[in-house]
Amino acid sequence: MTSFPRWLWAGVAGVLIVAAAVAVLVGGGGTVKPGQVEIASRVRVGGAALPTLPASGADPAVGEVAPTLTGVTFSGKPLSIGNLGEAHAVVFVAHWCPHCQAEVPRIVALTEADQIRVPVFGVATGTDSAAPNYPPSAWLTRVGWPYPVLVDTAAGTAANAYGLPSYPFLVFVDAQGRVAGRVSGEVAPADLAQIFAALVAARPLPLPGVSGASSTR
Repeated sequence: MTSFPRWLWAGVAGVLIVAAAVAVLVGGGGTVKPGQVEIASRVRVGGAALPTLPASGADPAVGEVAPTLTGVTFSGKPLSIGNLGEAHAVVFVAHWCPHCQAEVPRIVALTEADQIRVPVFGVATGTDSAAPNYPPSAWLTRVGWPYPVLVDTAAGTAANAYGLPSYPFLVFVDAQGRVAGRVSGEVAPADLAQIFAALVAARPLPLPGVSGASSTR
């Protein structure tokens, strides 16, 4: 059997390590920590589910009471969304969705610029361990997402309750717990800032057109 010098084996090993590191960086993935919840076994829904947001025309959910969602965070801690007594937003994202990957940093930047002055909740949905950028917990930590995140079930219980048609999906709820507006797809930073300002002021939301969305799987 032909033998190879030790320096050659060391070089091959180094190449493999670098290749693996590059693959991780390109894929944007991470590791699931022990005890971490990436897909919830259950999400409880209180109240009636909202109709799916139509592709065009008036949103039939505006003015309807937003259902309450009760589940857990990535760390397994209990989390409930709804019945806050103040305006808030719920942001549904899928880790593999390129439009979500573009939209999330915009929301982070607006928060850092103090242009979001209502509670915001994330919902990690559409999770697929075989899809890129898994797990969602690592992705959202990496981009500095500052808000609580509810983990959805494999069946998308939370997403279906809010009428999600595609990703990303933003739902704005007024202080009375009623839907003020919903939008699916990428929203420009300036438009997002105007929407959040209108939500705080209890004015009609200036919902714009969107630049792209990822369909559900």
